[in-house]
Amino acid sequence: MPSAASIKVLIVDDQQTMRSLVRNGLEQLGFREFTEAGDGEAGLRSMLTAPPNLVISDFNMPKLDGLGLLRAIRSHEPIRSTAFIMLTGRADKELVQRAVQFGVNNYLVKPFTVATLKGKIEAVFGALT
Repeated sequence: MPSAASIKVLIVDDQQTMRSLVRNGLEQLGFREFTEAGDGEAGLRSMLTAPPNLVISDFNMPKLDGLGLLRAIRSHEPIRSTAFIMLTGRADKELVQRAVQFGVNNYLVKPFTVATLKGKIEAVFGALT
């Protein structure tokens, strides 16, 4: 079982408020290592410099959206296997299907609870300690 404190997380969202909500939820779950980016391009640059274990990314963003970021990650060998959870404001079946085709590990619909966030992460990593 992985320790939440041992998992490095990159939060990618163009809204500072949403990044803060995700970060606060993660902190409640015991996560301690975070990096944040305001768009997919900045997120990808950050990943290539300091790869995280988990990316939680919004779908709709300027410059490079969540699907574009996911595709870029899956095409770069050093970061290809990074866990990726797509954060979306809508339960769009087509979006989820496209994300699955590109290798998303899970998705989280806004608004979310800390319990839902935990469940989505545990579905990827197993029970957290």
